[in-house]
Amino acid sequence: MAPLNIVILAAGKGTRMRSDQPKVLHRVGGRPILAHVIDCAKTLGAQKIIVVYGYGGEAIRKAFAHEDIVWVNQVEQHGTGHAAQQSIPHLDADASTLILLGDVPLVDAKTCAKLIKQASKKLAILSCNKSDPTGYGRIVRSASGDVLAIVEHEDATAAQLNIVEVNTGMMAMPGGYLAAWLSQLGNHNAQKEYYLTDIVALAVKQGVAVVAEIASDEWSATGINSKADLAQIERVYQARIAQKLLQQGVTLRDPARLDVRGTLSCGNDVEIDVNCVFEGSVRLGDRVRVAANCVVKDAVIHADAHIAPFTHIDNAQIGENSRVGPYARLRPGTTLAADTHIGNFVELKNAQVDAGSKINHLSYVGDATIGKSVNVGAGTITCNYDGANKFRTVIEDGAFIGSNTQLVAPVTIGRGATIAAGSTITKDAPAEQLTICRATEQKSISNWKRPSKIVK
Repeated sequence: MAPLNIVILAAGKGTRMRSDQPKVLHRVGGRPILAHVIDCAKTLGAQKIIVVYGYGGEAIRKAFAHEDIVWVNQVEQHGTGHAAQQSIPHLDADASTLILLGDVPLVDAKTCAKLIKQASKKLAILSCNKSDPTGYGRIVRSASGDVLAIVEHEDATAAQLNIVEVNTGMMAMPGGYLAAWLSQLGNHNAQKEYYLTDIVALAVKQGVAVVAEIASDEWSATGINSKADLAQIERVYQARIAQKLLQQGVTLRDPARLDVRGTLSCGNDVEIDVNCVFEGSVRLGDRVRVAANCVVKDAVIHADAHIAPFTHIDNAQIGENSRVGPYARLRPGTTLAADTHIGNFVELKNAQVDAGSKINHLSYVGDATIGKSVNVGAGTITCNYDGANKFRTVIEDGAFIGSNTQLVAPVTIGRGATIAAGSTITKDAPAEQLTICRATEQKSISNWKRPSKIVK
């Protein structure tokens, strides 16, 4: 198999996006549009990936600094042909060349592989039948069905405008052919631009066979030019993910109300309710249930855990058979062992909670190590920050923390210790003892009246 060069055209500003951000950095499924195209290129086994960039170039390069890419700057934009011309110094003459578009995130690798297979001695273009072909270049064929040319919408005759088979802009050919054709392009058209599609006419003139592979899936050839396009493609992308999850046996209460902005892997008998968002890399173990309106990012949730509604989980691990929420927030560095309970309006940050422990109500636990079978009462706070430094709280196995307790770190609560409700603990509490720290006096003031509103 001949080596493969892939050129991705990503220089356009995307004026209709009405954004200062380069079009290809807008996101589909939580990732830049261009990232999806680069993934396709890598799937196809390209020896060289060349990205032609322009507007917002440094931001684009920074976003993909980790990728092995040849970057080519199109300083001035004079059409797709001009963009492709910038790649000529980097093309290998003995390689097949595939041209992709940086704003088509649902590009299909299998279809691209078919184009590449036909491109040994031919020009293979990807076309698509559209119900509304307005704005697209039309595929002009001979009476026998051979491709003769691609005519841009602005230059098409009335008869050509009735053609519904359109050019997608993606094509494959021998690298040597491409370099020669690009050098012959002119800009004698309504837009005074160099059209990449003009190489079709050049190929026909030189007797090189031109074949068109019609995409069976219109979305795999659809580019994004506006925020409306972006929203539409996002829903198509999410619908495809939902369908895959359903095929894997995941129960989705409403497949149309799911957002996966990264990767989501699920075990058997997983249930996901409506309006849940999964970001980054998320793994759900067997029989995990995620209730409505949860946001889960970069998390591992082990078997039989139940996430109640409106819970936010970010960079955390949840042990088997645990219960979290509703309205709980687990921040980065939090690890829950098996059979833990984290209840409503509880926030954890960089906290390790061992098996069987419970923090059920209205508490903040940050920078803490909590042992087995600990009960943390409502309104408990680990005071981990002194305004300049963070300190750690340690609560050992079997301790009981009464409601409305403040644990001023660094502090250790010993094994089996009990902290009386309303205490402010500033020193280590010994194991197996009751520790109380309250005001010594309680008094009532008679004839006291609440302040009244001042009437101006």
